[in-house]
Amino acid sequence: MPDFDALFIGAGHNALVCAGYLAKAGYKVGMIERRPIAGGAVVTEEIIPGYKFDLGGSAHILINHTPIVRDLELERYGLDYIDLDPFFFSPFPDGRSITMWRDVARTCESIATVSPEDADSYERFVREWTPAAAHMVESFLHAPTPWNLGKYMGWPMLRDSPSKLEALRSAFMGYGPLLRSKFKSPELTAMIAWMAAQSGPPPGEAMSGPFALWHPMYHVSGMRRPRGGSGMLTQALARMVEAHGGSILTGAPVARILMEGGRAAGAETAAGERYTGRVVVSGAHLHTTLKMLDAEVVPARLRRKLEGARTGNGFGMVVRYAMNELPEYTAAPTGNPAIGGAHHNALQLICPSLGYLNAAYTSYQAGIPSREPALVAMTFSKADPSLAPEGKHTLFLWGQYYPYELATRESWDDIGELMAERMLNKLAEYAPNVKDAVVGKLVETPLYLERELGLIRGNVMHLEMSVNQMFFLRPTLGMSNYRGPVKGLYLTGASTHPGGGIMGAAGRNAAAVLLHDLSR
Repeated sequence: MPDFDALFIGAGHNALVCAGYLAKAGYKVGMIERRPIAGGAVVTEEIIPGYKFDLGGSAHILINHTPIVRDLELERYGLDYIDLDPFFFSPFPDGRSITMWRDVARTCESIATVSPEDADSYERFVREWTPAAAHMVESFLHAPTPWNLGKYMGWPMLRDSPSKLEALRSAFMGYGPLLRSKFKSPELTAMIAWMAAQSGPPPGEAMSGPFALWHPMYHVSGMRRPRGGSGMLTQALARMVEAHGGSILTGAPVARILMEGGRAAGAETAAGERYTGRVVVSGAHLHTTLKMLDAEVVPARLRRKLEGARTGNGFGMVVRYAMNELPEYTAAPTGNPAIGGAHHNALQLICPSLGYLNAAYTSYQAGIPSREPALVAMTFSKADPSLAPEGKHTLFLWGQYYPYELATRESWDDIGELMAERMLNKLAEYAPNVKDAVVGKLVETPLYLERELGLIRGNVMHLEMSVNQMFFLRPTLGMSNYRGPVKGLYLTGASTHPGGGIMGAAGRNAAAVLLHDLSR
């Protein structure tokens, strides 16, 4: 008899979600994780004594659109979410700023200080596109079959958009030109575009419009943070799995997927330990999974097709800082009663114009880290003091775009500190106090992300999130139903629909397929 009904390779958040649903249904699950802690790229560790750093994803937005937390009763296992409002804050070089709150009217009041005309346009944009955006999100919660895409997204989006022609035109545009057609002020355009860019495609890429049309959903879900750090989500998931009889083995890299009778039947660790399952589920990167399969078990044509799934040349890098104090933005003095320091709860967006964002991407395309990086600053210790010693803070600084393979052939080991300094210098142009407030730091270059978190070539989305690698084309045509390239092997994680980000939908969708197949 197999050791488990379902044996998981990797214990990232999607694999944990999938395992949680199976365990809740009464199946015996086992998980093998290469890192010393469950969680994959959603983990929090005390790198500098007293300061808790997320190593991967930090902002919890997408998961709020799913029933996962409720279905798996994660609050029973220690998950305590903090609602963060406002959710976005953008300071600009001229001293003005825009703050986006859950409340649309309050957001429009802030936009009006920069552009009264765009305040009206923004209210209309959110009102008109919220129904269509909600259908887009609903499509993420189902396997991307043509039927499901038509049922949950295609026709409903056309039906509930401002007009069918407008919906089609907007979907086929790049989000940069789309936003320029909606708003006058470069500040608001840049703010929404920079958030759309978090998925990867540049502003001018054809058919990237939906990444901006999704924006109204921020006002539906808001942003949240698990108390104690992003990794408290995965720790709650791990406790839930174990409470339902599941086993999680950490510190055990999988070297090989075992086959028997033409089916995936188990996994062998680098230490030579073997574990078996009725089915095997990989939450690892698609290309990592392929390397675990002996060459002869996957037909050559299919292997070439899967190996052709684009990982790209990196994506971004992040620097985690232990700080003596929070950033003091020139555009939003903490003592200002209209601000009151609430902007430190938000993602602080450093991207003054669409041209600025395009320039950063152009440098990236040339294999050169941008000298003028677009940044997201995160100071979650403002809302969650447990992340730092009393009176101290954390600052996470994410930047795009940073190529994994550099045109100069330099090593990230050699230039990582320089790039981190450049990022902090850019933030200091908006918040001058940050340079003298640093206690210590962790620099996570694209190479670090690959080595430590298994994110090949530093792409936090696993595979590029271009339209030709989304929905039924993720990871490739004919492989979007979470069933792997050999019988008995299933896939989940960011390499599958709907892609990267802390959502868990890939895990939940894969669980639905597995529950169907295991019951047969």
